[in-house]
Amino acid sequence: MRSAVKWMHRVLQAALLLSVPFGAAQAITTAPKGSLVIIGGNLQADNAEVWQRIVQLAGGPGARLAVLPSAAADPGPVGAAIVARFREYGADAFLVPLAVKLADSDYRQVAEDPQLADAVRGAGGVFFAGGDQARITQALVRADGSRSAVLDAVWELYRNGGVVAGSSAGAAIMSSTMFYAPNTVFSTLRLGVTEGREIAPGLGFIGDDVFVDQHLLVRGRFARMIPAMLKKGYKFGLGIDENTAMVIDQHRQVEIVGRRGALLIDLRRATTDDSHGGFNVANAVISYLDKGDRYDLSSHTFIPSQAKAAGKIDRRAAQMAQPVFSADILARNALVALMENLMNNRRSEAIGIATSGRNTPLPELGFQFTFSKTRDSVGYASAALDSYSILNMRLDIRPLDIGQSLTRKN
Repeated sequence: MRSAVKWMHRVLQAALLLSVPFGAAQAITTAPKGSLVIIGGNLQADNAEVWQRIVQLAGGPGARLAVLPSAAADPGPVGAAIVARFREYGADAFLVPLAVKLADSDYRQVAEDPQLADAVRGAGGVFFAGGDQARITQALVRADGSRSAVLDAVWELYRNGGVVAGSSAGAAIMSSTMFYAPNTVFSTLRLGVTEGREIAPGLGFIGDDVFVDQHLLVRGRFARMIPAMLKKGYKFGLGIDENTAMVIDQHRQVEIVGRRGALLIDLRRATTDDSHGGFNVANAVISYLDKGDRYDLSSHTFIPSQAKAAGKIDRRAAQMAQPVFSADILARNALVALMENLMNNRRSEAIGIATSGRNTPLPELGFQFTFSKTRDSVGYASAALDSYSILNMRLDIRPLDIGQSLTRKN
């Protein structure tokens, strides 16, 4: 009887381990000492601030840095180009030939190669290239959900103080849940997300409490983050824009570096109304963190960049009073423009509209995004750079029948 109980206990333990995100089981007991560099995609060759930061965190000039092109459709040339770029910035970079799409290679065998795993384990950092994040988990995670030898080496590097960096698809894998085969942003609002289809387990380097997305502002992806976060119970989400990075240290301090910024979504007080037809959310909180800003994920405190430290916006001095409105809130950078205009306005509310567009099955359906300033809303501005940081705007989203609204008689 006692042996049967022990056997059952082991079965339950195994089931629990397989139910957590890839790589998270070991992270539960050992807090990583390393850093993350999460890049929103389209990292330009001349963005020295991001490239050099990765090299610095890997150990400085001459540091060994493993490049995994696992997500790429053509991993050979993509990986070689990234290796060459890191060498230009002073790293001793090398290619890890582990990719589903790599010709004449069995990725399952490569993922278990002990010599390759040792090379990764001994490096100061790892870089995941962009492409399709589903290819990364396919290449590095065994069929039973356990970590391959190479993925285990990446985790060991991270736990021991190394840097794990990734761009685009390499950013998506950082959270415990990632977009896997997503629909368009509007379709995600309209249809939601399903586990194993639109979303799937990521590698979980950032932990289980923060959702990560990429290409954020240029593609309006903040609107797809919220349905996914609600589906999986996330209270916090970070979305990083292109050619920009979030650097997260072992104390969970986030620093924004690069060209643009990141979006922080807080759903701690958010609610939904199931009796209301269509996707809806009330009392979400949204913040824009600009380059140079810092945010503490543990204490949820914000430190503006040095350029904005003395530039707190006095809302009472706002001169503008015209309505703030966006006819396409999902358009390139439309969200931040609207938030900046509202912060510099005497009005307390702004409206953004999202529609499915022309030549779609349901062009008359849309969503209304209502942004509101509350007593917690704060803005910082840098006169020299004409850039803003905006904290704690309320966001409500509700479905909008545009066809009915246009044909309704007054």
